[in-house]
Amino acid sequence: MSLFDRIGMLVRSNLNASVSKAEDPEKILNQLLIDMRDQFMEAKKQVAITIADEKRLFAKMTQSQQNAAEWERKAMLAIQAGDDQLAAEALSRQQQEAQLAEQWKGQWTHQKVASEQLRQALMSLNTKIEEAKRKKDLLIARSKRAEAQKTIHNTMSSLNDNSAFDTFGRMAEKVDQAEAEAAASEDLSHTMAGGDLEDRFKKLEQQKGPSDALLALKAKMGLLPAASAPQLGAPRMAVPALAEDEFAIPDIGMDVGEKAKV
Repeated sequence: MSLFDRIGMLVRSNLNASVSKAEDPEKILNQLLIDMRDQFMEAKKQVAITIADEKRLFAKMTQSQQNAAEWERKAMLAIQAGDDQLAAEALSRQQQEAQLAEQWKGQWTHQKVASEQLRQALMSLNTKIEEAKRKKDLLIARSKRAEAQKTIHNTMSSLNDNSAFDTFGRMAEKVDQAEAEAAASEDLSHTMAGGDLEDRFKKLEQQKGPSDALLALKAKMGLLPAASAPQLGAPRMAVPALAEDEFAIPDIGMDVGEKAKV
């Protein structure tokens, strides 16, 4: 195979591949129906011409038969008139018309067979067109369903690709890193502002309170020596008792403001 033949084959193969890829089943089927309809219309014209020729030949045959019958009637009329020569001429014309009628009959017979064949072909073509019209919708529905399934399959295949999930993983790591950096920046700002020292003292005070309270409770229960009890504030001095408090008035059965009865 020469170089030019190989190039030609390559070009044809690429063109065929491009055409096959660009074929739309719905458009192709519609175009096929249009072509079949055009063929039907052309065949119908041919059938109409054939039938017209058949009728013309039949009319010619019938006319010749009628002419033959007419010349035969004239020959009989000449014989009745005693003119045998005229009768012979009439019979000669009758035979000519009869032979012509047979020729027309042969042509008409062949034309009739051809017309019948064309009629059958036209009916068959009409049946195929009707069947194609019924199948077109079904084929188009199947084609669209197949295309939808192909699209879904391609979509699922792309979703099953690990690269998509790897991308999600990288994005999650970036978000985690951003959150960690933001938290570290906040802690650093808080430390530089002296907040860390204050937090340490607050924690120390919170831890001291419960410890002193626990020691005081243990001392109250006698579980610790009194010296171990925490000193909660400065010691309070004892207040001396008043005379009224120290020497209570005895109960004599009446109020202090009432006078004794003499």
